[in-house]
Amino acid sequence: MRTEVVGAGGARIGVRVEGNEAAPAIVFVHGWAQSARAWDHQFADPELRSRFRLVALDLRGHGASDVPAGGYDDPVSWAGDLAAVLGLAGEPAVVVGWSYGGLVIADYLRVRGTAGLAGIVLVGAITEIGRGHPGGRVGPAMREALPDALAEDPDVALPALVRLRTGMAASEVPGPLAQSLLGTSLAVPPAVRGALFRREVSSAEVLATVDVPALVLHGTDDAVVDVRAGEYAAGKIPGCDARWWEGVGHLPFVENAAEFNATLLRFAGERATGARTER
Repeated sequence: MRTEVVGAGGARIGVRVEGNEAAPAIVFVHGWAQSARAWDHQFADPELRSRFRLVALDLRGHGASDVPAGGYDDPVSWAGDLAAVLGLAGEPAVVVGWSYGGLVIADYLRVRGTAGLAGIVLVGAITEIGRGHPGGRVGPAMREALPDALAEDPDVALPALVRLRTGMAASEVPGPLAQSLLGTSLAVPPAVRGALFRREVSSAEVLATVDVPALVLHGTDDAVVDVRAGEYAAGKIPGCDARWWEGVGHLPFVENAAEFNATLLRFAGERATGARTER
């Protein structure tokens, strides 16, 4: 089912909702220049669907969401958008952030703390951005794509986005999925693609205040977000658990979908029952 909520500044935020309406929610936050469709393997998992309400938003400027003129550099806007989705999903919810989605979660924490959160999962994620911020380290695939991937000229942007898509996975992904990832990136307006990078954000103090269970999942072969960004977040969040998946790139929820889904089921299941995560 597709629906929408009203986020910060009146922006309409597109939301995908499936699964068990009576169950606790898992809210998925996608990465830069992608959409809620990134989580197809999770929304198709029978056990996840039966045990949880699955909710995935399109970030402002992405997918089915509005493309407002501003808010892309404002933690209050990102926090307001995510809060609106959490209100729809039902609180408290486990929130899963992939890539830039980790920074959106950090913005939520910066503005609202852990209100409404049962747990946090960071997947190949950044929690900071800007030169010299270790929680925002990117890998060679992203470095090689920038700044061309932000260009308005399609003859400049398209080759860069193709290179980035190719570098996302450590192994081959099916052709239809590869084309979907590329098409989704192209559908995000160049102004939005650029605006998300025009930020300087440090999150050390924010991460240190997290008081809900947290899990970092990162592929050791991630060429988009450096694994050291995941190590940074795991080291700053008190009691954070971490999984480093050998031979996996920037798409662990696709490349390693079965193990990813099993790990998420366990983590979210323990949050739903109040069990303590093993450290």
